[in-house]
Amino acid sequence: MYNTYKGKVEFFLVYIREAHPTDGWQVGSNEREKILVKQPKTFDERLNVAKTMCSKLDIKLPTLIDGIDNKVGDAYAGMPDRLYLVGVDGKVAYQGDKGPRGFKPEELEKAIKKMLAAKGDGKGEKKE
Repeated sequence: MYNTYKGKVEFFLVYIREAHPTDGWQVGSNEREKILVKQPKTFDERLNVAKTMCSKLDIKLPTLIDGIDNKVGDAYAGMPDRLYLVGVDGKVAYQGDKGPRGFKPEELEKAIKKMLAAKGDGKGEKKE
């Protein structure tokens, strides 16, 4: 989806607090896969965890890091994961349900197509 719409829609991954830290609610799958991360206590620690994640998962999306105060994650109810589409007017045009069950990229893509169609011919080009 990023490759399809990246010239028409800006995409960002927002890294928020760790969902399954070793000093919190650790899950067996993380232990098996050696994803063993303590909950960051400083912004620099969170930044380093995010950099490691992006590198190991080969994430190409521009990544933003929530502050250690978790304001973005809390404001957007981003835990554990969630998809949003924000219009050029700054208003939420699509809000997915909480993941993992509510993480439905196909719904986000429908919302993107609808938004682009409203802007013009459905390809993101403005009508003359």
